[in-house]
Formats: sequence, structure tokens, C-alpha cells
Amino acid sequence: MADVKHFDPDIALDSAQQLFWRRGAAEVGIADVVTATGLSRSSLYATFGGKQQLYLAALERYIQQGSAPMLRQLSEDDRGLPAVAAFFARLVSIRCTGPRARWGCMIANAHAAGEGGDAQVATLLERHHALLVGALRAALERAGELGQLRPGAEPADLADVMVLLAYGVNLRSRSGADTAALQRPIAAFLASISVNTPTKEPL
Repeated sequence: MADVKHFDPDIALDSAQQLFWRRGAAEVGIADVVTATGLSRSSLYATFGGKQQLYLAALERYIQQGSAPMLRQLSEDDRGLPAVAAFFARLVSIRCTGPRARWGCMIANAHAAGEGGDAQVATLLERHHALLVGALRAALERAGELGQLRPGAEPADLADVMVLLAYGVNLRSRSGADTAALQRPIAAFLASISVNTPTKEPL
């Protein structure tokens, strides 16, 4: 008879994801995962494989349940620059307030820790990067269509810069930067590319 699991794998994966997100893969051992999930080593290995497989599953979950919906909302928002401002306002708020304040972004944390040396991790990081670039570019192209961008401003180039701004918010918030310090460069950049004095979306 097949072994029957007496736990919810999704709940266990959520606990593991939060552990990896908060501390980073290099600082988490399988004993830490056992403690966080309340599961035995044998149950963890049987369900997820080793620590690396569990970490990959946690990264995938983070992208699918955390990043992708937020980026899809941005890419489908027809307001142009106000949509970009709203995206960054939400990003700063998430990183600086609430139960996961100062955790940063799990993806940005992985980049900073050099975890892209693993081919499977690198694939997930690049996929997330492409989603982020694509969503920002879509919003900026809409801004161009609405006449909101300064002459000569190229949405593709601006999207690349804004991706770096997003990574900066994630990393600086993790190291303790306050909301105002994160808002200023975003507002300045939006002002520099806008034909008007920048959008009044709250940051």
C-alpha cells in the first residue's frame, strides 16, 4: 500500500519558502527546515527531495504566487506612468511594512548571494527577470502611446533602468533603508522621463 502523507505539502513548502526567503539558502540547513515545518527528514526527502530541490520549489512558488500576479497587474494596467508609480509605491510598501518587512525580495536576495551559479536557480532568476522587464516595458510603451514620456525616451531602455531601481528597493529595504529614502530616487526618475511634473501617485 502506498504511503499516505499526513501533512499538507503546500503548507510545508510555504514554511520552507519563508525560511529561505528570510535567511537565504546558504544559511539554511535541512535541520532548520525540519524545525520550521515540523516534519521529519524522511518525510521532507520523500516529498521534495534534498535541500536544493526544496529551495527550487520554494523559488518557483515565490514567482508564481508572489511576483507573477503583481507583474501581470502592471502589464495589464493601461494608465502608463501612473501604473509604474503605483507599482513602485506598492513595492516600497511591501518591503518596508507588514509581517515580511525587511526581508527583501527572495529573487533579489538570491542574486545578491550569488546563487545563480546553480543552473536551475539561474533559470528561475532569469525567468523572473524577464517577467519584470516585460511588465515594466509594457507599461512604459503605454506611457509612450499616451504622450507621457519625454521625446527620445525609449521604453525598452527605461525598463532596463527601472528593473535596477526595483532590485535596489529590494536590497536597500532589506538592509534597513526607510520608506522616504526609497521613494526619493523613484520620484526623481519618474520626473526625469515625464513630459509633465511627475505623476502624483502616492509613493
